[in-house]
Amino acid sequence: MRWYWIDRYIEFESGRYAKAVKAISAAEEHLHDHFPDYPMIPNTLVIEGIAQTGGLLVCEHGQFTEKVVLAKISKARFYCEAVPGDLLTYTTTIDQIDKNGAMVSATSYKGEQLHAEVQIMFAHLADDQVSQTLFEPESYIRMMRMLGAFDVGHSADGGPLVEPPAC
Repeated sequence: MRWYWIDRYIEFESGRYAKAVKAISAAEEHLHDHFPDYPMIPNTLVIEGIAQTGGLLVCEHGQFTEKVVLAKISKARFYCEAVPGDLLTYTTTIDQIDKNGAMVSATSYKGEQLHAEVQIMFAHLADDQVSQTLFEPESYIRMMRMLGAFDVGHSADGGPLVEPPAC
């Protein structure tokens, strides 16, 4: 089973930035298991949502040909907690990208309140470093389609973000 820690993209600009939202619901089982009698989303899952937002941005920049993995969390600072009923808005910006990977800066807002600041490094793996089945471009394209990236996204030149042909 694949867990999605974002609900949908609300903005997406190829090679530059992406913005996604996560509505925290009391119906999410992990909220009740993590801190009994005090439902809140663990910060690690917020980081995972931010990493999914930025990771797909990095994947799309390389036309889904690179195998992108979260390599390092350089910075993670949380200013408040997120609980059921909150809507988190994740904004990720590519600071640097090259053949080895990418650095992404991100924020999480709870309404107008700054919730977290995160800096993530992603690595590009060589073909011989991992099984091909873990990184099927079609699964990432499907994920972006499901989360609405192609509906709201645009390319660096301002045109619509176009879904690539089947790989």
